[in-house]
Amino acid sequence: MSLKQKIESEIKSAMIAKDKSRLTALRAVKSLILLEETKGGAKGDLSAEDEMKLLTKAAKQRKDSADIYEQQGRFDLHEVEIAELKVIQEFLPAAMSDEELTQAVKDIIVQTGASSPKDMGKVMGVASKQLAGKADGKAIADKVKSLLNS
Repeated sequence: MSLKQKIESEIKSAMIAKDKSRLTALRAVKSLILLEETKGGAKGDLSAEDEMKLLTKAAKQRKDSADIYEQQGRFDLHEVEIAELKVIQEFLPAAMSDEELTQAVKDIIVQTGASSPKDMGKVMGVASKQLAGKADGKAIADKVKSLLNS
């Protein structure tokens, strides 16, 4: 079952349950999918990798917005963003633990033959592709930097 089909099924469930916050988040994700599918020259269906990128981007946007709202003391809007983030995270694979991320980055460093901080770009190129959807880009970059500096 594609992500789009899962989202449509969940939208129906949320409508029946009259869960407005969940419905809003699901509709936002469906909108993103439809926009991506109809973007200039797009083939129509998204690959699983594209779906993960889309969800990861949506989750990051919600998290960033929630952080900003919290800093500004807008807790009403903060709660809305957090609720939407939780719904989006249901469709993302479980995030890697710190130990799993460390091991994965160590493996990539060995694989690429990196030995100094100058090789960070080479490692990040491979790491961002292999760990897409499993770990946050900033966490990957921080881990690569700390392991190459040690």
